[in-house]
Amino acid sequence: MEVVRTEIPDVLLIEPKLFGDARGCFMETFSLQRYAAQGIIGPFVQDNFSRSRRGTLRGLHYQIQQTQGKLVQVLRGEIYDVAVDLRRSSPTFGRWVGVTLSEQNHRQLYIPPGFAHGFCVVSDEADFVYKCTDYYAPAHERTLLWNDPAVGVTWPISGEPLLSEKDKLGRLLSEADCFA
Repeated sequence: MEVVRTEIPDVLLIEPKLFGDARGCFMETFSLQRYAAQGIIGPFVQDNFSRSRRGTLRGLHYQIQQTQGKLVQVLRGEIYDVAVDLRRSSPTFGRWVGVTLSEQNHRQLYIPPGFAHGFCVVSDEADFVYKCTDYYAPAHERTLLWNDPAVGVTWPISGEPLLSEKDKLGRLLSEADCFA
């Protein structure tokens, strides 16, 4: 696998090796030893799956306690995945990085604790899976407003995205609970 540091060095883009032949293909999607050697340290305690249709935007989510690192991947379709640095002590506080993840490119993205995370679906449908380093804790979940002009994420969608009520009510970065 190849690991590439993004514009925010703690957010890692992983390009696993894909082995294919006439029968199909094989790809290792996680190995504790190999990923730990690249700085992706769990333990991962929960795996999640979501299916969404074109124009859906989920996020930008984070947990202020029981913070979660996430290893994300698309099994079917294509999404634009975004991480926003919410660590006040970080030189990249308030900045974001976005990458395209798809069934064609097989990429994964590692988002460490201290970041808000979200994605939008650019294909007709997308199946999205992710591993988390801590359990979902609704009492500690927060949402950063997806279109906060202070953050300035450039989402590759036209018109208004399909949003949950929770995501419509996200907070601006200036009002958000952030990390030290």
